[in-house]
Amino acid sequence: MRLQKFLAMAQVASRRKSEELIFSGRVSVNGRTVTEAGTKVDSASDTVCVDGREVNICDERIYVMLHKPTGCVTTVNDQFGRKSVMDYIDIEERIYPVGRLDYDTSGLLLLTNDGELTYRLTHPKHNIDKTYIAIVDREPTEADIKRFSEGIMLDGRRTAPARIDIVDTDPVTIEITIHEGRNRQVRKMCEAIGCRVLRLKRTAVGELTLGGLKKGKYRHLTEREIAYLKEL
Repeated sequence: MRLQKFLAMAQVASRRKSEELIFSGRVSVNGRTVTEAGTKVDSASDTVCVDGREVNICDERIYVMLHKPTGCVTTVNDQFGRKSVMDYIDIEERIYPVGRLDYDTSGLLLLTNDGELTYRLTHPKHNIDKTYIAIVDREPTEADIKRFSEGIMLDGRRTAPARIDIVDTDPVTIEITIHEGRNRQVRKMCEAIGCRVLRLKRTAVGELTLGGLKKGKYRHLTEREIAYLKEL
């Protein structure tokens, strides 16, 4: 199998992050530093090390849903010592967030040690809907809603079509559905139509919803939910 796939299955990092480790010269195979991500390895006979530490494929797969609070970062470790989403997870096995939620955004976050699933769920071509509830400072107009549906230019590139539904008017509450994962995308799209986001929460990823999961708590996904994600 390809080296980056091996590293993802060994819970080292997602496939994309594993490629970065390889390119930076931190990975060796049978004692030889490898810098090409397409390198093939045999999980039964080759010795793979990251920063000099041997790593092996983990057979047990773990899938978790966290109701992320605001005020924490979506990383395993934070260089500035801020609270991380991992502080809310009491699991011995190493798992990693699937994608990101901003520091000041709450809601549904998936974590797993399944690198292949992480890759599929975060790759733009798979078009998985992500649903958010936002409280904003003014009600979007019909023209604003139309702009969302056609895509909005952000940082020189148009977003994929998105959807706005008005949930309430006092305070102004909207439901937004996107299927990309650009940095602070929902907030930037709202800013582009002149709406300032006061509060933002992700409520669903595809058909998976928070339900009654309380903020700061997590649960393991059901077999049906895992099967659904793998079929996407």
